[in-house]
Amino acid sequence: MKKCSYFFDFLISHAKVYGFIFPSSEIYGGLNAIYDYGPHGVELKNNIKEFWWKSMTLLHENIVGIDSSILMHPDIWNASGHIDQFNELLIDNKDSKKRYRPEILIQEYVEKKFFNDPKKKEKILSRLSKSLKKKDLVDIKILIDELDICDPVYKTKNWTKIRRFNMMFKIKNEKNLYLRPETAQGIFSNFHNIIKSNRMKIPFGIAQIGKSFRNEIFARKFIFRMREFEQMEMQFFLFPEEEIKWYEYWKNIRLKWHLELNLGNKKYYKLCDHNHLAHYASAGSDIQFHFPFGFQEIEGIHSRRDFDLKNHEFFSKKKLRIFESKKNYLPYVIETSLGLDRLFLAIFSSSLKKEELKNGKSRIVLKLPYYLSPIKAAIFPLVKKDGLPEIAKRIFNDIRIHNRLVYDQKESIGKLYRRQDAIGTPFCFTVDYDTIKTNTVTMRNRDDMKQKRIHIKEISKIIEQETGLKKVLEKLSKII
Repeated sequence: MKKCSYFFDFLISHAKVYGFIFPSSEIYGGLNAIYDYGPHGVELKNNIKEFWWKSMTLLHENIVGIDSSILMHPDIWNASGHIDQFNELLIDNKDSKKRYRPEILIQEYVEKKFFNDPKKKEKILSRLSKSLKKKDLVDIKILIDELDICDPVYKTKNWTKIRRFNMMFKIKNEKNLYLRPETAQGIFSNFHNIIKSNRMKIPFGIAQIGKSFRNEIFARKFIFRMREFEQMEMQFFLFPEEEIKWYEYWKNIRLKWHLELNLGNKKYYKLCDHNHLAHYASAGSDIQFHFPFGFQEIEGIHSRRDFDLKNHEFFSKKKLRIFESKKNYLPYVIETSLGLDRLFLAIFSSSLKKEELKNGKSRIVLKLPYYLSPIKAAIFPLVKKDGLPEIAKRIFNDIRIHNRLVYDQKESIGKLYRRQDAIGTPFCFTVDYDTIKTNTVTMRNRDDMKQKRIHIKEISKIIEQETGLKKVLEKLSKII
């Protein structure tokens, strides 16, 4: 546990020092569970988005994209069930004035207290699961008292009753106007617009990447659970009789997509069926990932059936059903919902390593998949004299419009390499005295640190072949 805590602290520090993630509004003391992406963080994040987007919209001819607004008509949230049912359980500590989710309090207490007693742990968690299913808030409170659970920070047991808490952010001074808690409803409310404008036929999907906002009670664990976060979702509309077929298809395809990231197959706790379904779902599975604090959900695949379209048809008084081949029906929907920030954390935490070298020294290296790296290559002069900086800068200027590169000459070549290792740059190209004679440079690989000489004309081609998305998309296209 201490080792995990040390690594997590190291990860957060590395993310800040090297320009990946900063605490938001830090000069004013920051905001709880709100973060900003720095120069390297936004590049990595954009590369992740591009990979997901192209995987969805280029590799599936029947999936199109949309970007819906964050603010939507209030009745959308009545139709979706969020006004009445988007609630979490809440318990307050009267002494500390802190709010907690009672089920998480119990789960984390049991994980620590009964780490070496799996039978006892399973018994308690089974009871909790049954109480949650029955919505027996009284028994959950009794369980907290029986386990003698204290406030994790203030160590007191002066708890309130458990109650329900709606997680949507309401816009002040606006009647029933909310920040959206999910991106999916913008897809459902535009369902007929997309059918008509793009002549789509069932089955087809609509993909979207966008911000969502939830008034999380227990927001923490760095960027894993935040109040403002980004989702990558796809809603796939299908014939009702093909629900199981497409549910199994998307579970399988989404898991294969994750495994192509090569973060380690053992990092995935694959396709866990939901014990407690969301109010809109008839079936649901999670792809879970081993984060530094344990296995947690990274992507959910749900069958929403016709829940959303049926409710929007009722509340809007507009017909959303399909009329074709003498059929009149509302399509069913399979949803794939991936948290972009969680995926960022999964990739970042799995790639960050401290390696012991043969010379007795060590290095910190971010072994990101090449095609996701924020900087694709670095161009250096060996020394800051004898015309080497001018040659290096000319190479940099010639190819920088094709790829995200960096030019640096501020430190010794060894320190320049170490900095690029720490931000995950796959290749470094160094201009030296032989460059003047042979038009060749030294190419260094991040992962094995091996070096070889290549011609200047080869640099752009190597960067494109080794760090572009083409290779991985071609591989994915064969399994979809």
